[in-house]
Amino acid sequence: MLLAADISMTDRLYRTLLGGLILVFLYFDLPWGMVALVGLLLFEGITNLRLPRIVNFLLGVDESRLPSSPPNPRARLPIEAERMWRLVVGLMLLVSAVLFPEQLWFFPWFMGFAILGAGLSGVCPVLFAIRSLGFT
Repeated sequence: MLLAADISMTDRLYRTLLGGLILVFLYFDLPWGMVALVGLLLFEGITNLRLPRIVNFLLGVDESRLPSSPPNPRARLPIEAERMWRLVVGLMLLVSAVLFPEQLWFFPWFMGFAILGAGLSGVCPVLFAIRSLGFT
């Protein structure tokens, strides 16, 4: 039997769902969905109120038992890499899918597949690049 304590939302699951939603909204041509995702990503990036943390809090999950990324030994900036990732992805989707969808139609598709792949594999090159720039 599955208990509520056994269910948790990790950043990896979040990336999988986000990539899938981007692809669904693009395939069915739902611009309001893309605007909602951009708003969610920018809100999370600006406020650092992340959906996985909120879901885990509501489910009563102890976040100390969840897998987390190792500390960055080259961290020079006090902003979390996950927070910066959300800002970067939100801004890139804003430019490519909301402001210039006809000119940059391929970029949101690429991002959707890349984010979905990052969620499924647990390897996100953009997050690695952000961490190498010195974010915690």
